[in-house]
Amino acid sequence: MSRKYRVGILGATGTVGQRFIQLLQDHPQFEITALAASDRSAGKPFAEACAWKLAGTIPEFTRDIAVQAIEPPLDCDIVFSSLPSSVARETEEAFARAGYPVISNSSSYRMDEDVPLIIPEINGDHMGLIKRQKEKRGFSKGFIVTNPNCAVISFAPPLAALHRKFGVESCIVTTMQSISGAGYPGVASMDILDNIFPYIAGEEPKVETEPQKILGVFTENSIENADFAISAQCFRVPVVDGHMVSVRVNLKDTATLEEVVDAMKTFPSLGLHSSPDRFIDITDEPSRPQTRLDRDSGYGMTISVGRVFPDNIFDYRFVALSHNTIRGAAGCAVLNAELLISKGII
Repeated sequence: MSRKYRVGILGATGTVGQRFIQLLQDHPQFEITALAASDRSAGKPFAEACAWKLAGTIPEFTRDIAVQAIEPPLDCDIVFSSLPSSVARETEEAFARAGYPVISNSSSYRMDEDVPLIIPEINGDHMGLIKRQKEKRGFSKGFIVTNPNCAVISFAPPLAALHRKFGVESCIVTTMQSISGAGYPGVASMDILDNIFPYIAGEEPKVETEPQKILGVFTENSIENADFAISAQCFRVPVVDGHMVSVRVNLKDTATLEEVVDAMKTFPSLGLHSSPDRFIDITDEPSRPQTRLDRDSGYGMTISVGRVFPDNIFDYRFVALSHNTIRGAAGCAVLNAELLISKGII
């Protein structure tokens, strides 16, 4: 029987922390042994500290785990972090310096030049930055790996498929992001019902810069970012889960519609435990993807793409959808940990 790694979750009582618990339940490679949250939760049994917001009830195995403070040491081998950016940077470094592999959903370290920003199917080779990170920061066994912004995960995969085959020259993206992306309680109901917010604080710069690092080329000890520009507008819409993104893209090389669709459709999955059978699912049904119908595709880990057409100004346009708290957050981090194990890094 293969080894089970002991897992600690930072920010365990929050929305993404709860997703981590849900996804790690009965996982063949991981067992949760430590839960950490803010001072107001520390010392309480998890069932008392956490207002469970996902479908079903709190998993029985977590109910009596005593919530600990968000500081090392924790009784675990690997740390998953869903901390807010206001505390994540200092805390995640403290855990990495104490020898823990930290797989983070926070934005704090994503754009640091020595920290991998990973969508496993696209740029797993960027894990090679870990060696440089350890040397530069003086970490012994610990390190930090991040996954991208939840909206970026929706459209970076089809963009990566096109970039590999034809090269991306430029693109415009318009995001329609669900309220769960703002955490709990998110956006006040009187503000979001019958309404759309045309602004999400700090979101557009992330959407405009993270994809180039993800689609960049890893050399011996650095990433050469992809050389295309993105212009983004980000909207909050009255949907509970699921981020949809409208993309218009110019390609460097000429490609037919059939070639564009095939590039996305054949982009491979990884075959890890949390990998979906199909990484990118293409539909030619004109009214799909739809958030409510397609966000749970592949147990929430598939990217759904539709409405792929030639564009009147750009070369092509398409719509992409992903589940923002599964593929866009906790699920991608878990998949990153599985990839690290498969590579023998942890």
